[in-house]
Amino acid sequence: MTHSIAQDLCDFIQTSPTPFHATRNLTSLFSDAGFEYLNEGEEWTIESNKSYVVTRNDSSIIAVRTGADINQGIQMLGAHTDSPCLRIKPNPEIKKHGYTQLGVEVYGGVLLQPWLDRDLSIAGRVSGVNKDGELFHELVDFERPIAIIPNLAIHLEREANTKRVINPQTHLPIIIGQGENIDFNSLLIAELVKEGINADQILEFELSCYDVQKPSLVGLNQEFISAARIDNLLSSYICARALIDTSSEQAALFASTDHEEVGSASACGAQGPFLKSVLERLTDSSSNLTQLISRSTMVSCDNAHGIHPNYADKHDQNHGPLLNAGPVIKINNNQRYASNSISSAKFKRICEKLSIPVQTFVTRSDLACGSTIGPITATELGIETLDIGAPQWAMHSIRETAGTHDCDYLYRAVCGVIAKI
Repeated sequence: MTHSIAQDLCDFIQTSPTPFHATRNLTSLFSDAGFEYLNEGEEWTIESNKSYVVTRNDSSIIAVRTGADINQGIQMLGAHTDSPCLRIKPNPEIKKHGYTQLGVEVYGGVLLQPWLDRDLSIAGRVSGVNKDGELFHELVDFERPIAIIPNLAIHLEREANTKRVINPQTHLPIIIGQGENIDFNSLLIAELVKEGINADQILEFELSCYDVQKPSLVGLNQEFISAARIDNLLSSYICARALIDTSSEQAALFASTDHEEVGSASACGAQGPFLKSVLERLTDSSSNLTQLISRSTMVSCDNAHGIHPNYADKHDQNHGPLLNAGPVIKINNNQRYASNSISSAKFKRICEKLSIPVQTFVTRSDLACGSTIGPITATELGIETLDIGAPQWAMHSIRETAGTHDCDYLYRAVCGVIAKI
């Protein structure tokens, strides 16, 4: 199981270069497992012991299994579909010194240096008009390496290893070709036509750069996963698999939303109304919704900082999670994480019953702490929430590292949460 689910995760990441692609792939997983697709703009008829999936903005997804009696509470799992990256600007073309470049905007807290000298491609959502004059919204993925951001040679900046500062405006425009007669919209149309879309005009797009290097299992015993977007496609995939693979009369829900890396404040983000609106449609009154939430729990699943042997001083001495040593409970008394003693104790008890090791992360008291959808969901719904995640290295780099065995540990743990072990 360990290497199997880790390899499946690698395959999922490879085909999910953007939140739109990740959501499409997750939707396919649920549809293949018999989940009925719901359209938010239509009337819903919700039945007991049925499974449903709904999306918003093509980049956020909620799947739910209603169980025998949904009013007795739902075991919820939450993650996010987005990852820090470089996004193509609306009017991106830059013609300089015989080269064509595209201007980019930094999305989220990107670790910039690793983006240099990588084989980059472009993927995302494109809106336009087809040859019949109809508006279309389609996903596109060039797949092949079509861009690069070359480093500056150390001969031209002798202090590059000690004092280099990357300016996102001037140092990050990607180079897509030699020659100044390249038209990016024409490239998009050609790519869409290759995929069978009768595109005639491009109106708008939401496109991201990504590294084409495939995910891999590394280490002498393949104990590590090296890939892009491990934060947070690892959690999204494993939680989705857990909901699909568990069979129980207990109601359960999986939500993976967009825009977490920039605060979640959007129509499809965790701070938006998506989850609450779905829950409202699963119940028949506001009082029943309140009761439902009081009987439910949310496990916010987002990766944790594993202790790096070269930078061990960046961790609190008693809270340095190890890769392949089990899921991490994330705690912050300033409510950057939503775990409390009750939700943490319940999770520890589940892991104890399943013989799964558990770790705890608290950031150093002199360092700022990141956050997750956990506190946002707890605030919006008033639901008991726990923040957990698999430990990883190089969070927000273009290529991150997690533990192979932690995939299995996390999968078994969230299956236990769903089944209320």
